[in-house]
Amino acid sequence: MTDYVFLFVFILLQAALIIQLYFIVMMHGRLRSYKRTDPADSEHPQLPVSVIICARNEEKNLEENLSFVLEQDYPSFEVVVVNDCSSDDSDLVLRQLSQKYPHLKVVTIKEHDRFKHGKKFAVTLGIKAASNEHLLFTDADCRPASAEWINMMQQNFVKNTEIVLGYSPYYRGKGFLNAFIRFETFNTAINYLSFALSGHPYMGVGRNLSYTKSLFFKNKGFASHIHIPSGDDDLFVNQNSTRENTVIEIRPESQVWSWPKRTWSSYWKQKIRHMGAGKAYKKRDKVILSVQAASAGLFYLLLFVLIVLKAQWWMLLGIYLVRLLVQLIVYYPTAKKLNNKDLLWWFPALDLSYNFFIIVLSIISLFKKKVKWK
Repeated sequence: MTDYVFLFVFILLQAALIIQLYFIVMMHGRLRSYKRTDPADSEHPQLPVSVIICARNEEKNLEENLSFVLEQDYPSFEVVVVNDCSSDDSDLVLRQLSQKYPHLKVVTIKEHDRFKHGKKFAVTLGIKAASNEHLLFTDADCRPASAEWINMMQQNFVKNTEIVLGYSPYYRGKGFLNAFIRFETFNTAINYLSFALSGHPYMGVGRNLSYTKSLFFKNKGFASHIHIPSGDDDLFVNQNSTRENTVIEIRPESQVWSWPKRTWSSYWKQKIRHMGAGKAYKKRDKVILSVQAASAGLFYLLLFVLIVLKAQWWMLLGIYLVRLLVQLIVYYPTAKKLNNKDLLWWFPALDLSYNFFIIVLSIISLFKKKVKWK
């Protein structure tokens, strides 16, 4: 009986490895080999842009970061800040900045005793207030890597492009939590950027995302998922992106940086909120992403089971090293592109921790009903 159990587990492990290698090589390998082809200057005229930022009690972040958005090297743009029911001095900060920067437009939402809204309401008001067709989104705690951020994101609006997926890494700090969050962000970026390159875009991140106003209103904005607190970025992309209308932008100057959460509790709440949006993805995307996550989790789980069953150590080590070696070959050039090369020194520990975290998060999120923006 033990021999049959061992054989069954070993076959499952091989299946999990094959599935993992498919995603790593065939999907993530696309981002590894990706090289941007710049169109002629005449193909990407510098059309007017509206940058939209939703801020709730972001006084300090607005003081530290908003000027870097307002001082972009771009001929025609406005910055629309939606001051969403802030109880701090955000209003004062924005009034002071408005005196210096005439292209700053402020939309203020007042707190209502009975009507409680989420971020999607604030985003929608920002879009309605925007004067331009091209919209570029970021957050109050984010800072563009260069003054060329707007220009580089907008260069991608050629031919049929309606959505541009940018990249937004986190600053490097001390401690395991910082490394873990940056690894999770890197892992997520590899996935959604690679899938977009394969012609199957399924999400974007609102810290660095651009799309057209006409696309937003043509598809009734967030109407189909307005009941879900999160998803103003990934759900919108999931429901409106196609092979033809979506491109990626990852040049270092186009990236937008911010600090990650500093406590496990705040990070946990953030990820629970994000998981709520994932439940509303297109069925095909949910199946593919579930298979991908399950195969990674099973890979480690089955390795542990075989250790308990006292399988030959050299065989298990060989299987583990095959996956690890392929990951490092594929991810090293990608990590350089995405400014996360330092994470590869801790890759084995981070990858194991990340997959365990995803399993626990997925289980807990099934029972978590109420989430909110802030």
